[in-house]
Amino acid sequence: MIRYNEPSKGLTRIGVFYDGNYFLHVSNYYNYQHPRRSRIDIGGLHDFIRHKVAQLEGTDYRRCQVVDAHYFRGRLNAYDAKNSNKLFTDRLFDDVLMNEGVVTHYLPLKTRGGHREEKGIDVWLALEAYELSIYKQFNVLVLVASDGDYVPLIRKLNTLGTRVMLLGWDFEYTTDTGRLMVTRTSQDLLEEVTYPIAMQKEIDDRVRRNDITINNMFINTKPNYYHEENRLGQKGKGRTLNMKNGYGFIAKPPNNLFFHFEDVVEGDFYDISNGDWVEYEIGKNDRGEDVAKNVRKITPNDSEKSDYAQADSDYLDQTSGVEQDFEQE
Repeated sequence: MIRYNEPSKGLTRIGVFYDGNYFLHVSNYYNYQHPRRSRIDIGGLHDFIRHKVAQLEGTDYRRCQVVDAHYFRGRLNAYDAKNSNKLFTDRLFDDVLMNEGVVTHYLPLKTRGGHREEKGIDVWLALEAYELSIYKQFNVLVLVASDGDYVPLIRKLNTLGTRVMLLGWDFEYTTDTGRLMVTRTSQDLLEEVTYPIAMQKEIDDRVRRNDITINNMFINTKPNYYHEENRLGQKGKGRTLNMKNGYGFIAKPPNNLFFHFEDVVEGDFYDISNGDWVEYEIGKNDRGEDVAKNVRKITPNDSEKSDYAQADSDYLDQTSGVEQDFEQE
């Protein structure tokens, strides 16, 4: 007779399952909107999970191990990604996941009404999570998600005796175009799990105490990240997005950089398209906000592309066609 989730020599086995589109949305928030202005580090997040499980389970951190981790997301096929210059950034993030031992699960994006969207990812995640919980007997399954559609999965895991920890974020912000973006975790989901974790509160409360576990959850963090640095005149390179008639933006956290056609110093503004590489200097507008000045279109070599891979990744994040509002009822 199989006996689920009983302690094995004191080891607490943890399985982590990512709704990849949701994780990207949250990482974008911290990179663009939050004062930290940095992306979430997978290895650092896993370390936080181990500490949190140890605290809640009343056991030693060293006896809490992430034994399995899986990432689910829709993505472009190779042909479309190549035509959109996104193969490189896809491979970069794949390398990050692979180095952290995270198994990737991808389904092709479907086009509907001219927009690309995910289909079937939540079902696939639920099936894998349930099957692997039986096979690998996780003591704690960690779900990085916000959608109420995962409630049936949680109820099934509860019948196995698997404790479920939910990492959820609640936040809102206004985009450069004036659109209100709201992220809420499903209340039904929060009520079903064993350990509901309000991540935005965990991060903001503990970082003020200079908690090293939280600091290590972000890439290239600085202890004084709340203090704005003087970046006037700083030069940079990035990719353009949201090009309009007479103005556009350059991918640059936290809010991207606006530039006007009069700020283009070489060539013609209308020769610059979405996704083109440009070089620029940071200036200020009349309201004291960062903008791009002395913008010129460039063709970077391979070394420069590597140096500015983050700019390429930022561009991908905002033009993937998958991102959505995450207000869950």
